[in-house]
Amino acid sequence: MNSVKVGAVSLGCSKNTVDTEIMLGELSGLGFTAVSDPAEAEIIIVNTCGFITSAKQDSIDTILEMARFKAAGSCRLLAVTGCLSQRYPKELREELPEVDMFWGVKDYPAFARELAARVGMDGASSPARGAIRCGDCTRLISTPPYRAYLRIADGCDNRCTYCAIPLIRGGRVSVPMEKLVEEARALAASGVTELTVIAQDTSAYGTDLYGRPMLRELLAELSKIDGLRWIRVLYAYPNTITEELVDAMRDDPKIVNYIDIPIQHISERMLRAMNRHGSAEHIRRICSYIRKNAPDFILRTTVMLGFPGETEEDFRELMEFLREHPFDRIGAFVYSPEDGTPAAEMPDQVPEEVAERRLDAVMRQQQRISLELNRRRVGTETTVLVESVSEGPAGFTAVGRSYAEAADVDGVVRLTPESGSRPKRLILPGDYVRARITKAHQYDLDAVIENQHE
Repeated sequence: MNSVKVGAVSLGCSKNTVDTEIMLGELSGLGFTAVSDPAEAEIIIVNTCGFITSAKQDSIDTILEMARFKAAGSCRLLAVTGCLSQRYPKELREELPEVDMFWGVKDYPAFARELAARVGMDGASSPARGAIRCGDCTRLISTPPYRAYLRIADGCDNRCTYCAIPLIRGGRVSVPMEKLVEEARALAASGVTELTVIAQDTSAYGTDLYGRPMLRELLAELSKIDGLRWIRVLYAYPNTITEELVDAMRDDPKIVNYIDIPIQHISERMLRAMNRHGSAEHIRRICSYIRKNAPDFILRTTVMLGFPGETEEDFRELMEFLREHPFDRIGAFVYSPEDGTPAAEMPDQVPEEVAERRLDAVMRQQQRISLELNRRRVGTETTVLVESVSEGPAGFTAVGRSYAEAADVDGVVRLTPESGSRPKRLILPGDYVRARITKAHQYDLDAVIENQHE
């Protein structure tokens, strides 16, 4: 039988991206061919997000959009997987008759075999073309070939009162360190130079396996791998970020001076209501420690506005903290009541218009802070990972990221040659170049290429 073409749309966070890559890797091993254009796909998979209301709606809209290819394209089977499908399988089956198959968030090898059976493939496994071995699974990397995610755990034990993730994915299950190192070596051997370490709570990695957090030890092992140049850490829960972890990241040349610390709030009253472990005092202390002892660090955070019971005083305390402890990057969102979570039943739900007003105020303030922090980088030299190159009427230009910008969530560095003409040597996506920053914007930077390749 000829190979069946399969396309996938991955929604939500980078953890979902890894799930999609595992699905495609397993399908590739069964003889399927992955395509990027849904119009060409005979099977379309939508990997959904169900974290907040807006993500759910985006998932539904995408499913309906992909369903159109059953009439206008080559699609003969539409499958829905992921967090939304895990939480609401019965409701989705009733509301979306266009969908042929629903799956949750576990056992993707079984999912691949089920798909194979439904389209008449024999399901016999063979080495997956272009896939990376990932513990007991394979991954077909969907990011550019020079960067990839390493998911070090799934699920979460924190049980924040607003969060449905433990209801969807269960408690924390860390991947044994030796398997992660093996996977990272395979990624590096395939050409990956930037590795982004992710989990629901990266800084608690290993607690379930080793009895204590082991992120620092894992990073030390990853930094020994030949070929890796940048190792980046996202989603580090503040209560398990220690001074020793910060020092280790600062002192290891492969670990970029960048850390994502989702604080959600700073009001002690709000943190208790959210069941956030740790304290406002620890958040203040670790942020101050980083700024004093690792001044080149880029700090990213996430804050939630409009959590039940949030008062104007709580909000003012948050705004003041964000001014006094400025973060380079902030992702902010409005609280959304999720089925089955304690917060959904709490009194004093904040009106949506009030929460939206607070969100707007946070982002307006952050734009000023971000611009000011970016301006401090003007005139400095930095290494930039090139991600795209173009040549038009205005001459050669390129776009990339320095250590200070994480892929997909932060700004970019726009590059031009020193003279404004074509560079002396060919520059390609995946190259690292030295550049001097010349202009700051709220989120992006302009720079000129100095030494073209490092």
